[in-house]
Amino acid sequence: MKKYMCLSLTTIFLSLIWIGCSNTVSYGEDENSSWVFVANEGNMGQSNGTISMIDDFGKVYETEPIGDVVQSLEVYGNKLIVLLHNSHKIIIYNITEDGLSMPGIEIPIDNSSPRDLTVLDVEGIENDKVYFTNWGTPGIVSPSIKVFNLFNYTIETSIPVSGLPEDIIIDGDYLWVTIPMNPDWSNASSVLKIDINSSTIIETIEVGAGPQEIVKHNGDIYISRKYSSTDDWTHGATKIIGPQQIIKKDFGSGGACGGSILSFQSNIYRSFEGGMARMDNDLNLDLENKIGAIDQSLVLYNVEVLNGNIWFAIVDKNYSDWSEIRIIDFNGHEVAAYTVGILPGDFAYWHK
Repeated sequence: MKKYMCLSLTTIFLSLIWIGCSNTVSYGEDENSSWVFVANEGNMGQSNGTISMIDDFGKVYETEPIGDVVQSLEVYGNKLIVLLHNSHKIIIYNITEDGLSMPGIEIPIDNSSPRDLTVLDVEGIENDKVYFTNWGTPGIVSPSIKVFNLFNYTIETSIPVSGLPEDIIIDGDYLWVTIPMNPDWSNASSVLKIDINSSTIIETIEVGAGPQEIVKHNGDIYISRKYSSTDDWTHGATKIIGPQQIIKKDFGSGGACGGSILSFQSNIYRSFEGGMARMDNDLNLDLENKIGAIDQSLVLYNVEVLNGNIWFAIVDKNYSDWSEIRIIDFNGHEVAAYTVGILPGDFAYWHK
């Protein structure tokens, strides 16, 4: 979230390392066939970030600490790609029905501070790539979008950007990247459109202050926004319909965290006031039929859709004492709840 990498191909051990669990996982007569991986960021500076894993039977396992701020993760075939923001590295694990093969392959990225990633999976493994946003390190490495080759595990190129890039998606031949903040942490307001073939920024679009997450829906680009204003936070959204066709709307004040945006079937949803509200074509929120009602004494840290249900990551307001995942279907019924590691911020799904 490198072309300067010293890749050490560490031997991968096939044993599993869990907190409070043995090195093997037994399911009796039933075999596990899927995992939901949860990136637990941990507390910055304490190197206590972990990965929680939820199996077919609702059992939760957690790795030993793997680094400082487990920022994001993505499944790629039978591999899990993990970005560690403050440890400045990528870890790639093999996935089996028994879990993750430890310790994985660690790839240092020379003081880059990775944030979010997307995988370009095209015909021919030599062409598969990870594009990830990078805040860099002031005075050492500048902010950029980096291109990591999944065949030879090297950084192919780096696309310099102004500001601190955050979310990233692939739309055909283009990358879309949000820039929520400037290097001095003040509010920024742009989204970048990047040509994949040439690795160049072809358009910088002003979408309003604080663009956070981005998603494509029915041919349009939707962006959640969140920005500081005096002593509070203002939440909003923007819709890019086409060249020079932009709709912006602010929803009012809210917490410092939050700002998820989801596309599911024919609808688009935005997190606000402890739940997910459907947005219409003009970005109006249907708050009366909001899905989920997380107590306002807690923080709705992240929301995603997995397997047709909404996964809510919830934390306490101290951001350290307690974290929980709640799964709610689109009719508003709670399906399950799980206790996970500190600050769950990203999800990924794997099926055998």
